[in-house]
Amino acid sequence: MSLPIAELVPQHIRAFEAYVPSKPDPELMRAYKVDHLHRLNNNENALGPPPAAARILAGFEPPRAAVYPSGDSYFLRQALAERFGKDPERFLVGNGSCEVIASVIKAFCDKGDNIVTADKTFAVYEWVAEFSGFEARLIPLADNGFDSEAMLRAMDGRTKIIFVCNPNNPTGSWWDRDQMERFLRGVDGRAIVVLDEAYREYVDDERFPDGMEIMERHPNVVVFRTFSKMYALAGLRVGYVCGQKEVVDYIRRTHIVYSVNMLGQHAAVAALSDDAEHIPATRAMVARARELLLPAFDELGLPYVSGAGNFVMVRTPASDSLIYRQLMRRGVMVRTMTGFRFPNWIRVSLVQEPVMRDFLLAFREVIELTRPDGPA
Repeated sequence: MSLPIAELVPQHIRAFEAYVPSKPDPELMRAYKVDHLHRLNNNENALGPPPAAARILAGFEPPRAAVYPSGDSYFLRQALAERFGKDPERFLVGNGSCEVIASVIKAFCDKGDNIVTADKTFAVYEWVAEFSGFEARLIPLADNGFDSEAMLRAMDGRTKIIFVCNPNNPTGSWWDRDQMERFLRGVDGRAIVVLDEAYREYVDDERFPDGMEIMERHPNVVVFRTFSKMYALAGLRVGYVCGQKEVVDYIRRTHIVYSVNMLGQHAAVAALSDDAEHIPATRAMVARARELLLPAFDELGLPYVSGAGNFVMVRTPASDSLIYRQLMRRGVMVRTMTGFRFPNWIRVSLVQEPVMRDFLLAFREVIELTRPDGPA
């Protein structure tokens, strides 16, 4: 007897297309016949973690792997509370920001509810809402930034969460304090506003609104931050949410305990204690990389988008998937942007100067090969 599997699956799951991650680097290197691979696809911090966190990683004793981690990331929440001057109960730590996104949506959305966000931003907001059975209302960007007025117009009585990626991935645009305040006054507490500040540490501008301060005046605001980007702990998957205690209490009810590994928790605590030189050094690396790439894009006559964050986007004269394959054959891995609704664009992570020069050498070759009129 055959089992009618499809009949057991909700329609919104049958209609959802699963995300397929790339293969591991050794498999990609074998497939493309290269002996090295510059990873410029995931906005990783090529400097690695701060020294104190690196020492934690190097000194991890194997017998500790047999012991369960703190189920609620106790010491990390204490460290975050000390850093930001808040009650540790206002922090919830997750297995990267993706788990925290899911927990917030589960906490506040019910059948028939919707979320509001941009159409060209971090896609996980949309994905989690849709495979959970909720509508994702996607508002087009305006000048590569979130359109606050259009987002307010999209709200209705069933809008439970608004996701604002600030700075935005992949455009690097961000709202300043005045624009953020106008938007939050327009929301008027009618929905939870998530400020995803994954790239906040890359912004050194006094006009940037600090979500940790904003939430004290707007109790419907919660903030996401991560140790994956600036702190270079992406492989350990540590992210967190902070908000008013009542809000976080509800999110905690939907959250899986023990989801953050022991090594990640301890490395994150150490990273917080040792970032005084790490953050400026990373910003300097990113600034130098930007100084190298943007004039080259100008010289090639290619449009680009360069805002905050450790990445830039550039439009290519051929399919982004074709450019990707050609660069991979030269040992360079970038992110194709069709999935972000930017067809024929690629995103490039900003790393150390030697790698940026390798990228530019490969990129120039590929552009000349793929221009519609052929090599110059």
